[in-house]
Amino acid sequence: MIRFGVIGTNWITDRFLQAVKDMNDFLLTAVYSRTSDRAHEFAEKYQANHTFTSIEEMAVSDQLDAVYIASPNSFHADQAITLLNHGKHVLCEKPFASNAAEVELMIAAAKRNDVLLMEAMRTTFHPNFTLIRGNLHKLGKIRRYTASYCQYSSRYDTYKAGTILNAFNPVFSNGSLMDLGVYCIYPMVVLFGQPKEVKATCVMLDSGVDGEGSLLVKYDEMEGVIMHSKITNSNLPSEIQGEGGTMIIDHMPAPGHIEIRYLDGRKEVISTMQKGDGMYDEARAFVDLIKQGKKESSINSYRNSYVTATILDAAREKMGLIFPADNQRKPC
Repeated sequence: MIRFGVIGTNWITDRFLQAVKDMNDFLLTAVYSRTSDRAHEFAEKYQANHTFTSIEEMAVSDQLDAVYIASPNSFHADQAITLLNHGKHVLCEKPFASNAAEVELMIAAAKRNDVLLMEAMRTTFHPNFTLIRGNLHKLGKIRRYTASYCQYSSRYDTYKAGTILNAFNPVFSNGSLMDLGVYCIYPMVVLFGQPKEVKATCVMLDSGVDGEGSLLVKYDEMEGVIMHSKITNSNLPSEIQGEGGTMIIDHMPAPGHIEIRYLDGRKEVISTMQKGDGMYDEARAFVDLIKQGKKESSINSYRNSYVTATILDAAREKMGLIFPADNQRKPC
């Protein structure tokens, strides 16, 4: 049984705990929140016996083995490093941190303390993503990767009414690229590695974060085209185009239907049915790694998380998007 704590008492933590509720080797024992009332309310809801309003006290507790971090992006690095330094395994929500410098410090802390650190990018553990990877060879030489995640935010109307919530606040290292664009970038890195060049543009909101944007990413013999938005919707699928055919993916963040259309007119459906929430798959992988004594995922590896962070940094530089966290180096 792996005893877990959670940081964050929001909808994403709710979704995570619902996804793992039938996992017989996952036990929620602790909840952190900035306020005692909220921590106790959330702990009671999920029958956790311990609550914390101090990350340091949570880190030294002997009542948990691992922690799922779902706090605002700008808190990820400090919280993860504190936990790692006290021997706790960490599953940290995407994006891993505010920038690549913070990611480096997180990875160094994990290695130094011989514990597991993994980015909670659920897409890459999805059974259908495994099928994407396993069928790429059928496309011939790959020439283009296109991915789109454009979803009108439920918080945007509140923003337009004059209230800036976390999702549109640069203090929390947020915005469309960090929230949604990363779902298109991380799978690209897993599939194709580190690109040679990154170009990016965006629509900047008055709050100081991007509302939507696009990336053009150059590899040696192919390119990636990424669109993301929190202020519009899109119904476009994603594609991987090869010289022998094109793979069409209904929704890259959570692929449900995948079809290859070959040059000769043949069509092949390669997807399978997803059972339950995709967050179960990432949690299952994380718990299995702990039980196997492994300190790094081969899928959501340190390398893949770091390369993704460097792409986010390069895109933000082109966009002129600077976070307060960019001027701070986090202590190990």
